[in-house]
Amino acid sequence: MNRILRKTATTIAGLGLVLSSLAAHAEGQIRIAEQFGIVYLLLNVAQDQKLIEKHAKAAGIDAKVEWVKLSGGSAVNDALLSGNIEIAGAGVGPLLTIWDRTKGRQNVKGVASLGNFPYYLVTNNPNVKTIADFTDKDRIAVPAVGVSVQSRVLQLASAKLWGDKEFAKLDKISVAVPHPDAAAAIIKGGTEISGHFGNPPFQEQELAGNPQARIVLNSYQVLGGPASATVLYATEKFRAESPKTYQAFVEALNEAAQFVTANPEKAADIYIKVSNAKIDRELLLKIIKNPEVQFKTTPQNTYALAEFMHRVGAIKNKPASVKDYFFDDAQNAAGN
Repeated sequence: MNRILRKTATTIAGLGLVLSSLAAHAEGQIRIAEQFGIVYLLLNVAQDQKLIEKHAKAAGIDAKVEWVKLSGGSAVNDALLSGNIEIAGAGVGPLLTIWDRTKGRQNVKGVASLGNFPYYLVTNNPNVKTIADFTDKDRIAVPAVGVSVQSRVLQLASAKLWGDKEFAKLDKISVAVPHPDAAAAIIKGGTEISGHFGNPPFQEQELAGNPQARIVLNSYQVLGGPASATVLYATEKFRAESPKTYQAFVEALNEAAQFVTANPEKAADIYIKVSNAKIDRELLLKIIKNPEVQFKTTPQNTYALAEFMHRVGAIKNKPASVKDYFFDDAQNAAGN
């Protein structure tokens, strides 16, 4: 009996070492999905300055950080649910979609905002002055039709103009195109794509590169003011099982926000280097220093889109507040 007990104790101890090893490995791993544009500048700074590794080391762990480039909220959400990434970077629309889809299961929620940025719907069609002027001959490029934050904001604008029943009116002329390709089409001035609901710096490049390009819609106008259009989110499991890695990421993000605000020139150089962007540096600095752009991790003015998406049936669960779809962390306490 004593021999059996000793053997059992040895087995349990060995299992404990294995589980401890697995937990340590989980703590050190973080794969982050980002997309295109200056809206991901905080991640660019964190990558360049190795801020996640810095804060992880201070917490006593060695972080293995991987950066994944994707296009569109659908691809990002698929990567998160398949376990190929730990942190997803996409718009508020994709966050709300996956929050609703995983409620009570993986429980995906927002980690932080990447800042407030006005998103412009730009057209090169001289006949289009408002969204009401688009016809079946037009094509509006968005990162993901019906899912991306650009597409959701366009739906909200359509609902305000034509009523909730017609919220998806412009989906039929929308096409999924990565921002760099859409911007190139608008600047070129062809008719294949006549509109692009983008983000910085692509929208500013379009306005600077094509005299016919003009702003049809500003996301701030639709959402009622400065808003966090692009956010970061994760599964409840990652946050619970890798608390040190999670916290190191949040601290790195906050430090990156402080860095960009204090050092716009250095931040611009980092963006060009990390993203290999072909952009005029002066135009880039103008965007970063734009008073309407705010680099902060607290989500702002996201609930209007959440309420709208529930009202038109895009999500089944109605959040009572931003606290339902963002984790209960310090950076989110004052979110709205």
